[in-house]
Amino acid sequence: MNQKAIAILGDYKEFYTLQAQRLQKLGIDIEGLAVSHLAFRTETLAEYLVVRKKLETICSANVENTWNGRPISKLLLKEPLQLSQKATTSLIELIPPVHQCVYKMGLEHLGIVIGATFAEFGRLHCDKFSGQQEQSEFCQPYFITFPDHTNVKFYRYSLQKVCVLEGKHFDDFYHEIN
Repeated sequence: MNQKAIAILGDYKEFYTLQAQRLQKLGIDIEGLAVSHLAFRTETLAEYLVVRKKLETICSANVENTWNGRPISKLLLKEPLQLSQKATTSLIELIPPVHQCVYKMGLEHLGIVIGATFAEFGRLHCDKFSGQQEQSEFCQPYFITFPDHTNVKFYRYSLQKVCVLEGKHFDDFYHEIN
């Protein structure tokens, strides 16, 4: 396990395993599906800036934009995190203070890539979803919220690909705020 990542994010393997087990109980098997990203939520903007700085030491680039009046950073890891025997992720989504709902601070959601069967997946599991977000033309994830306020989100494209489709580049570090 990546000890620097654990020191910043906490036990990401345990988080992945818990979410995968919860989904399995709902009849959704994510074994073999690509993991788009892990999302980490901070309680304050000051904490966001501290965590962003720490994460950048294990990352090669980021894309930061403003959404709902606050910055959100998508950080590309230098080395993927091994989440399970078959699952890795190369992206961390860092999100500052809550904008409208109750969320868990720290590891808050897991993003799963469904791909070309996204619409079919949505129809098949619609009774299990807590909702669907309309974030952009390329990003409209279904999500399931668990009692501890963590989520799993299901995407057509990985969040990294969404950023690229929206014209952003993972070639350096960019900050909306310093």
